[in-house]
Amino acid sequence: MQRERLEQLLRGDDETSAAALAALRAGASYVVWDGTTPAQSLAGVYGRRLRHTLQKGIETSGLEQAVQRLNRYGGPVRLGQIRATDGSWIFMLFLDQDGGTLVACTGVRQSRPVPHPSDAC
Repeated sequence: MQRERLEQLLRGDDETSAAALAALRAGASYVVWDGTTPAQSLAGVYGRRLRHTLQKGIETSGLEQAVQRLNRYGGPVRLGQIRATDGSWIFMLFLDQDGGTLVACTGVRQSRPVPHPSDAC
């Protein structure tokens, strides 16, 4: 997916999409994977992550709303990820199966910035 197209999809009115868009515009790396996963299955996975982050005090953005949207959506979704340039935040994107609509977006603050794989050299 082209960066410009992803920027268009993130131009929503919620705080998490705005933060993901800002990270992308600041040079964040991103990927949108091929294939789809049932939204209901991801709602279960991310529901468990929500409980875990609440128990551990991990800062998230839009996670509860993402779980609710995935539960309501019902169709297959494509996954994408945006990693802030400093590794402080990772945003997960849930797109419709064609990648033309953003279904949900969530972010999680990394307690220790995660190095980008290309930094391992």
